[in-house]
Amino acid sequence: MASAPANLWVLLGLGLAGILIMTKKLKKNKVVKQDFGAFVLRFQLLPPPQPSPPKAPHPLTGLTFAVSDVFDIDGFVTGFGNLDWERTHEAASQTSSVVSALVEGGATCVGKTVVAEMAYRFFNSVSIWIFLSQSCLDVSLSSISGENKNYGTPTNPTAPALIPGGSSSGSAVAVAADLVHFSLGTDTDGGVRVPAGYCGVIGFRPSYGAVSHVGIVPVSSSCDTVGWFAKDPIILRRVGHLLLQVPFAVQRNPRSIIIADDCFQLVKNSVDRVALVVIKSTEKLFGRQVLKHENLGDYLDLKVPSLKSLHSKKSNGEVKSSSIRLLANVMELVKRHEFKCNHGEWISSVKPTLDPIIAAQIRERLQISDMEIENFRIIRNEIRVALNSLLKDDGILVIPTIPDPPLKLGGKEILSEDYLSRAFSLLSLASMSGCCQVTVPLGFHGQNPVSVSLVARHGGDRFLLDTVHTMYASLQEQADIIEKSKLSAKVVSQETSADIAKEKVDYLIFKFLLEGDKPTSLFHLAAAAVMLHLHRLRLTGNQAFKDKQWQKAIGFYTEAIRLSGTNATYYSNRAAAYLELGSFLQAEADSSTAINLDRKCLVRIPLLRRDTGALLKMADPSNNDK
Repeated sequence: MASAPANLWVLLGLGLAGILIMTKKLKKNKVVKQDFGAFVLRFQLLPPPQPSPPKAPHPLTGLTFAVSDVFDIDGFVTGFGNLDWERTHEAASQTSSVVSALVEGGATCVGKTVVAEMAYRFFNSVSIWIFLSQSCLDVSLSSISGENKNYGTPTNPTAPALIPGGSSSGSAVAVAADLVHFSLGTDTDGGVRVPAGYCGVIGFRPSYGAVSHVGIVPVSSSCDTVGWFAKDPIILRRVGHLLLQVPFAVQRNPRSIIIADDCFQLVKNSVDRVALVVIKSTEKLFGRQVLKHENLGDYLDLKVPSLKSLHSKKSNGEVKSSSIRLLANVMELVKRHEFKCNHGEWISSVKPTLDPIIAAQIRERLQISDMEIENFRIIRNEIRVALNSLLKDDGILVIPTIPDPPLKLGGKEILSEDYLSRAFSLLSLASMSGCCQVTVPLGFHGQNPVSVSLVARHGGDRFLLDTVHTMYASLQEQADIIEKSKLSAKVVSQETSADIAKEKVDYLIFKFLLEGDKPTSLFHLAAAAVMLHLHRLRLTGNQAFKDKQWQKAIGFYTEAIRLSGTNATYYSNRAAAYLELGSFLQAEADSSTAINLDRKCLVRIPLLRRDTGALLKMADPSNNDK
């Protein structure tokens, strides 16, 4: 048995060794964090010499950029966010065409940036169910952290305690930290849009097929796009004009800016702030007549019949999902199917070390018939036609980028099924339609970065870039004004006591019908259920109004109007919410309807409008005397 002094020396030796190892590790981390952990490789690709006068200089002269580690660079191995991939692949023999175009255009490429493992973005263990044919498929949705255990997770310069977002996390961080003027990433189902929103920079996803994908490792071939990040909208547009190679055209202002009300209902925080920023900016730049509101789910129900067929299917008594959420499910199925087609053979032969969650998803057998694949293709075509028809050549659709703020870095939070479903519902619109989308930062809400997304028709990339260029400064100005201002609380409690009494009577009728010994009929039971639902919609709508959640209040009142379109109170309440958002045309229409239904509204509506400074013309001329 070893002596006590000997054991002591062993313990001291192990302790010193541990200190030395930890010191080296800390020094290494310190070096990495000097560039916020954004880069995996540094180099320089220099542009050609400037042409002789009188020829114009290169359009991107003086700009630096970085690319995600999915772009081929001659002489370097493309790592694809995985060490085994890097080990088993040769160095690229030529540079990606999009990178070459930027260098030829005068920009200097300075390195490769961290990308989520296999640009796949980690799958979460939660699942949702969708129903195709006679069977159901278990589809797990991926998280959007931007973390990479192989190369380290880049630090979000805008909010260091929060995740940077993925999959192109390093490229977003490099721009946010002012390490480069712009950067490239890939966006399959949010890989550029999400990190742009989380890191507080502009992120542009072009129309599907608008930018060459030669020399880039694919993820999902029918959804992949090359996107780019920038802080300056001028630089964003300069890069876009070079990559898109679109012909010169006179800049046009939007003739319609459409707020997707139901999409904003998916957001839990800062929903009204974001919508109000866009509304105020639009009114200032283009006039309030440009503003429109749309329930996108209802629109897709009408215009995308193939998706509607999924919407109508049920299994085991499950409630059918909304069209937008079903679209997210289809997107994830397409992505998983195409990823396996692209990389399944390599994974089977090499058996790489993967994140356990990714590995489990890849190993899972995904049985999709040829008929279902064809149905997915039809859905993609129909939704592209539908959105192109809605937006035309000069329309902009306004949606949230992501429904909730970024999670804490290294936190233990588990993304819920509801969160993931809402997130990918928003992201699937551009991914499945192929339309172009841009993420625009709007400052902070509390400690969290806030952004909004603008969508234009497929092929409307130049129009969208011009719109961002026109609106960016105004959006930042309005975001700053609204963040600093302390809006006085508006309360819908100006309803008359008679209205409140009526609501209580409705509820008592419901209780009587359900609690009575012999309900009169199934019809009465159904009517009672509707009354209770209306009761709850009105209460929740009023509470949302009191909490200044104007968009949510509009959503509740709209649902109540669908069920009971002859109740003047619902219209007057929704008018009040529209007024708070500055949507005067919608408020005027609801006010007129309310007055036509109930003359008592002639007294109530002016009270609700008193502090807005915007007196609207009422339907009844006699109201001018009041």
